[in-house]
Formats: sequence, C-alpha cells, structure tokens
Amino acid sequence: MTESQQTAIYERIRMGVDYYPEHWDETMWEEDAALMKNSGVALVRVGEFAWSRMEPREGEFDFGWLDRAIDLFGRYGIDVVIGTPTHTPPRWLTDKYPDVLPITPSGGVYQPGVRGHRCFNSRSLRKFGERVIDKLAERYAKHPAVIGWQTDNEFGMLDSQSPQAAEDFRDWAYRKYGTLENLNREWGTVVWSGEYSDWSELTPPFGGSPYQNPSFLLDFARFQWETVADFQAGQIAAIRKHCPEHFITHNFHTYPQRLDLYQVGADLDFASFDYYPNTSPNKAATSPYSGALSLDVTRGIKRKNFWIMEQLSGSPGAWMPMWRMPQPGYIRAYVWQAIARGADTVVHFRWRSANIGAEQFWHGLIDHSNVPGRRLAEFAQTSAEAQRLASLLEGTSPEAEVAILMSHEQLEALRVQKQTDSFDYYENLKTYHRVLTKLGITCDVIDWRQPLDGYRVVVAPHLYLLDDEVAERLSRFAADGGTLVTTARTGVKNMNNVCVMQPLPGLLADCAGVKVREYDPLGSDVVRLDDQDGEQFACSQWADILDPIEGGRTEVLARYGGTVFFAGEAAVTRHEFGRGETYYLGTHPEENYLRSLLLRIAQQRGVTHAEGLPAGVQVSVRSGKSGAYLFVLNLGREPRRVKLSSEAYAEAARGEGLLSGKRYGSEIELEPYGVEIFRVK
Repeated sequence: MTESQQTAIYERIRMGVDYYPEHWDETMWEEDAALMKNSGVALVRVGEFAWSRMEPREGEFDFGWLDRAIDLFGRYGIDVVIGTPTHTPPRWLTDKYPDVLPITPSGGVYQPGVRGHRCFNSRSLRKFGERVIDKLAERYAKHPAVIGWQTDNEFGMLDSQSPQAAEDFRDWAYRKYGTLENLNREWGTVVWSGEYSDWSELTPPFGGSPYQNPSFLLDFARFQWETVADFQAGQIAAIRKHCPEHFITHNFHTYPQRLDLYQVGADLDFASFDYYPNTSPNKAATSPYSGALSLDVTRGIKRKNFWIMEQLSGSPGAWMPMWRMPQPGYIRAYVWQAIARGADTVVHFRWRSANIGAEQFWHGLIDHSNVPGRRLAEFAQTSAEAQRLASLLEGTSPEAEVAILMSHEQLEALRVQKQTDSFDYYENLKTYHRVLTKLGITCDVIDWRQPLDGYRVVVAPHLYLLDDEVAERLSRFAADGGTLVTTARTGVKNMNNVCVMQPLPGLLADCAGVKVREYDPLGSDVVRLDDQDGEQFACSQWADILDPIEGGRTEVLARYGGTVFFAGEAAVTRHEFGRGETYYLGTHPEENYLRSLLLRIAQQRGVTHAEGLPAGVQVSVRSGKSGAYLFVLNLGREPRRVKLSSEAYAEAARGEGLLSGKRYGSEIELEPYGVEIFRVK
C-alpha cells in the first residue's frame, strides 16, 4: 500500500460507533451489524477494555470471539479499529505482578476493578502488554476488515510513586543533569535544606504537599510525559512489526490535560479526541466555544486533520449524575462542528447503552430497551449527509491565518504555583480563542515551539517560562511582518522554573517595547480599563504597570482607571518592531475589550472574519483540491438569522446550501442546532 493510499483510509469522511462484542450475547451481534450497516455505520472500534477475554490466564490466549466479531463486521463491509487493551490489566496480572498498579501520592495503591489502574513505569505491564499487542497485531495484520489501531485509552497523568517510577525518575534526572551538584544548583534546593547528597535520596514528590520545590515538580511532570510517550512507543513498535500499513492513533480527552499532548502525539499517524459537549441548558452559552477550542487543540497536536473516537450519543452519566439528554438536532450539529474544524471520521460512543458495569447510564445511540429511536435516526441522517458530501470534503482541512500558542510546560508551572485566585492559564487561553471564534476567525492552536510560517497573527498568552529559542522565534516573526499578541506573566522564569533577575517581560522586552515597572496581583478584584477612545472596560487577575522603552515606537492603547494607585499608567501597548508589531496586554481584560482589539487587528491585517455572528453561531472553512466549503452552524437552543459580513462568505451563502438545497439570499435562517454548508467560489 502506498503512502497516498494509506492516507486516504483515515482521511475519509465517515461515521462509526464504539462496540463491545464481549458485553453482549453473541446471538445479538449479527442483528447489530445489520442495523449498523442500514444506519450508515462505516467502522467500529473494539477491544480497548477486553484484555481478560483476550488472555483469560497468563499465556493462554483466546481470540476466537474477536475473530468471529471482526469477520462479521467484515461481511457487512464495516471496517474495524482495534484498541490495545492495556488500560484495564486483568486481575491475574495485577495479582501475580503487583508492580502493575500505580502508587498514589498519598501512598495508597490504585486498585484493580476500575480502569486506568496501570503504572506506566511497570516492567510487568510493558512485558505482558506488548506481548498481547504483538499477538493481536500478528493475528489481524492481514484481515481485510482491520484498518488501524488505537493505543491504550485516554492517557493521563498518574503521578505514580511506585518503586519503579522512583528508580526511573532518578535515571531521568541523572541523564539530564549529570551530577547532583548541577541538579541542586538548577533546582535551587539550598532553600529549606532540600539539597541532595546522594542519588538515592531523590524520590517522587510523596504526599502531594503544596510546599514542594517548583523546579522539582515541573521536572517530575516532564519525566511523566516522557514515560507515557515511551510506554506508547513500545505498543507502536509491536503493532508496526506486523502491521506497517495500518494507521495508529490515540484518543485524547478532557482538556486541559496536564499530559503533554504534543509529545505523546509525535509518533501517531493522527490524533483522535473523545468529544462530549455539555448538554446542560446552563452550559448552552459556553459549551459550543469550549468544544471549538478542544477540536482546534486536537487538530494542533499533529497540525493536521484528526478523528473523533468517542462522540456524544446520549446523556452521559456513570460515576456522576446524568446530564440532560441531547435535544433533537444536537447530535447532528456537533458532528458537523467536529467535521468543520478538521475531523474526518466521527465515531460515536456507544452503539447501545450498557446494561452491565459502571457505565450503564452513559447512554449510547440505542437505549437499554434495545428499541431504535430518535437518536439513532439522527445519527443515520447525519451519516447519510456525510456520505453524500464525502467526495467534496475528503482531502480538505481548515486553513488558519491566526495561531494561539499552547504550552504544557506553562500549564504545569502555573498549576504548581497559582498566580492569583482567578488566574488560570487554560481558561485565559480559552477566552482569546472564544473571542476569535465569535469573530468567525479560523484559529490553529499549536505547540509553542512550532514554526510560525504562514500566520499573520500569533497570540502567545502567559509565556511564564521562556528561553532564547522561543523568544528569538517570536521576535523574528514580528520583525518579519507578523503581529504578535502577548500578555502579562511573560518571561517570569527560565525553563528550570526559576525566576529570572531582569525586568519583565524578560527576553521579549525589546520585541514588546515595554518593561514592567511593578505589578499588582489583582485576583478577582476588578479594575477599570480606559482605552484611547474614552471607552471604559473591566480587567482583573493581574496588572502589569508598563513603561514604554525609551526611544522605541510604542503606543499606549489603554490605561488603568479608577482609584487604584496605578491609575493612568499604561496597561495595553502596541510596539512597531521591524516590519511588524507586538501587542502587550498587561492585564486580563473583559471579553468586550478583547473583541474590539482583535477585530481591529483582523481588519488591519486582512484576516478573514465574520463580524456580528449571533450567539452560538460558528463559521468554519475547509479547503482542498476540490475547493473550499463554508460551514455555518447554530449550536444554540434558539433559531438564528445569520448575515455574514465577509463578502466572500456572503457570496458563498447566496449559493445553494449543500445540505438543504436551499438558496437563502442575504440572511441564513437556522433552526436550533441547524447546519448549512456552502461552496466558496
């Protein structure tokens, strides 16, 4: 199989379901497969929790049941993705090899009988896990229905304190620092007599105390990131040994993740995401935008299209109270939102609501009654629409002129030392992304060390940790004609999580054209912000008091107002730098101010946007060889009338809607959770 043929497999626009044949009597399987086929199911994911059925006793393998299930799906023309089963080690493994179980920071054991009870450092887990994966890969390498693999399930940070994790952490630190003298110096362990005199003294951060050394805690997180990536690499090697033509992905989940998504995603063919937009009416105003960010984050892991490996199919509820059931149109609308933002295949969790186990009330497309109903019909409608438009949309992807830089190192460092009671790295990043989304601006969310070629605007919030490499790349981006937007708490520390002894924003001071004379951690207190036009806004969380650098070309765009001691001082600035510019926001303004600022930047830089979108309405464009396609989605509970300000978008909307066949004229009318797609000329 050529590379282009392999790529075509996972770039297809298709719908699927997660299915657990081991949970259902085998007499039900064929009826399920037939109904799946009639409902538009093109693929199923199986196996990710089934280790005890694959290997009921050590060294005794039973794949007969899985053979029959995969053969059945193959006969119905349904492709299969196999999940490696290491997320749930069987009881024989945890009983005979207790090193498999993680040790919690408090010293307890993460017990079996749940899920995720596996220490990534366990040699037993790696040995037996890679063995069962090797058996699976060898067995299904040539099966015509099997097209790819999912590693484990929903990786996350365990903070395991096991003896093996401690030993591996010491080895990791030794490789990084070489000597205890270097480690003590770089971590600043002289504070509170924390210096190490022997490598055996270095352990994981037992007890979870908030008073631990922040440099140590950040490095322990980095060690875990490498551990998970290495754990996955063993699985990937076992699969590729037998299945070089199959794709390999992983289903990331629940952002923000402390886990470094970019590091774990590096060896994958593409990223996947488990998407559960919140169905509560109380979340209707925010969920569409939080979801949009999650989708853009997933696309940014590999900087290309992705899959949804678990999509909301009904009311979630298991270890938590059940959510509201999705309203009519909700499932369809959020599938199209995912596709609009770069998802190619969307797999729904799950085919049928479980009648056994802990997830009995995490509802699937079919209820416990086993009577197909409204949600399956909506899935079938969406599947038919996706199949009808597949030839147009396959090979297309979102193209962004704006990027937001995201860093798991910043996220972890700011988690370790929270700056104020209301300061949250990811929530603040979410605010910038939400404003851009409401302006109809396509935005990539990428790792902070990625190249910036092709972007007109780069938003780099809270570069709390900073080094010469990133500072030079961002300065060069601005000097070469780009617009850089950066914020308070930039340049505070070096990469060892140690405060630098220079005026903030540190290495970016020249590029930003300002220096921070003093700061006030505002927290939840609200301070007035006065812009150049005399309008007043609110700001909170933080207040950098800014001094423009003498002799520079720095313009003050907003000043602090009210009765604070720094009233009248610069809060937001714009600095001409080379052929470009840098905006510095010394505080966290309310959304209305950010909207006016980012809209002005978009207009000045010629960034495509759609001003005036109603609440809950989002627009996205996917482009490729077949053309460009505009998605207009109403992700709200009320009907909306949409008038697109962009002439290119407005012209497209005057054409025929590809979903409805309608021509709308100057306004697009969308029912609650309504979707329309137009060809952009």
